[in-house]
Amino acid sequence: MASTAPADPRSFLYRDLDPDTARRLTADALRRADDGELYLQYARSEAFGFDDGRLKTASYDVHGGFGLRAVAGETTAFAHAGELSEGAIRRAAGTMALIDPSDATKSGPPRATNRHLYTDSDPLDLVPFADKVNLCQRIDAAARARDPRVAQVSVGLSGSWSVVEVVRPDGFVATDVRPLVRLNVSIVAESNGRRETGSFGIGGRHLYERLLDEGVWNRAIDEALAQALVNLESVAAPAGEMTVLLGPGWPGIVLHEAIGHGLEGDFNRKGTSAFSGRIGERVAAPGITIVDDGSIPDRRGSLSIDDEGTPTAETVLIEDGYLRGYMQDRLNARLMGVDPTGNGRRESYAHAPMPRMTNTFMKAGSDDPAELLSRVKKGIFAKSFGGGQVDIVSGKFVFSCTEAYLVEDGKLGAPIKGATLIGDGPTVLTRVKGVGNDFALDEGVGMCGKGGQSVPAGVGQPTLLVDGLTVGGTAA
Repeated sequence: MASTAPADPRSFLYRDLDPDTARRLTADALRRADDGELYLQYARSEAFGFDDGRLKTASYDVHGGFGLRAVAGETTAFAHAGELSEGAIRRAAGTMALIDPSDATKSGPPRATNRHLYTDSDPLDLVPFADKVNLCQRIDAAARARDPRVAQVSVGLSGSWSVVEVVRPDGFVATDVRPLVRLNVSIVAESNGRRETGSFGIGGRHLYERLLDEGVWNRAIDEALAQALVNLESVAAPAGEMTVLLGPGWPGIVLHEAIGHGLEGDFNRKGTSAFSGRIGERVAAPGITIVDDGSIPDRRGSLSIDDEGTPTAETVLIEDGYLRGYMQDRLNARLMGVDPTGNGRRESYAHAPMPRMTNTFMKAGSDDPAELLSRVKKGIFAKSFGGGQVDIVSGKFVFSCTEAYLVEDGKLGAPIKGATLIGDGPTVLTRVKGVGNDFALDEGVGMCGKGGQSVPAGVGQPTLLVDGLTVGGTAA
């Protein structure tokens, strides 16, 4: 089925608005400000929920609008509307007039780029509705046929397509067309009256075509089922301070939440992060290098440009244990006297940008994961995580394990249920005793929340050996 999207996706933004008019209105509205932009967005999204062998939910949404922002010093004026018209922008410009005029030097435009990290095709148009429902049905049937202990199967399939344009008062214009798809499989297995759940998700900034591949969705079934069956054999988790081995890939969510937010520019400019004012200091064990990189093709957290028009790039945050920098949007970068890093992000046109992570991960070390396991005399191996709670300022966290194992004398033991990891990110960084050579990114399902806004994000890490982490358990 051919896409019904026009040759120029920008036409969705300019049905009732002329590009030259948008530039003129922006220049006029922001003439008193140091910085700012008009952010235009058109977005379509859909979601399917398949449960108990039938399609339970199906949704489709279309929305568009703009956000107009003026920045003077540390002050921001922001207005938005759910329409893309000259009249609406003129009304929003009245709010910008309330900002105190600035005599500071105007901020220059971002560096221009023609880079495209993902397709601009619309995933929603390219696959018929019936094919998406059929995919959910096939996954459900295949999962139930895998094992007689499968009691329930839930499948979630979602996709979105967004066109954004950043229009600045200096005439700079940048456009991005962003696809995003995701597949989730959850399986409940039952044996001897006991029920346990396993889940697996995969996605990214690409088309549904990848998810329709039998090898991909069969792997999702296998991973979810394996986790459920492992948990059927689990025993109560121990409690206390012990050595923890963290698996590669998705366990990087702990690093993202407990450490990543503390490396965002706004918290450090305000002095509320544990990393504030510590550039050049050792903040982690030797061998630890952490970066944020929004320039990886097709990744869930990647962006060709951020939501201020700045190209994304690899930003080194911690290098061999030393703090090297923070993630910056334009406002915080200007106030801190550094360059923006391409981390100005917003949930939608109705939100002002702030410094946010894209794909944040720890790079590989040189240790053999099997050798790291052999060092653990008594502890746990945490392979996968579910929900958690984090204090962004302090980095204190509590994360629940969805798949974990006892480790004794360097060997994996019984799977455990009810294990939680408790600690604080800055301290954990100093207690890493080994960094594996098996780096992996997550499968492309992460969402990051901050200040009431949610955006897609990626995480990753190699196997990590952490000495002296508190484990909350359920064993008597």
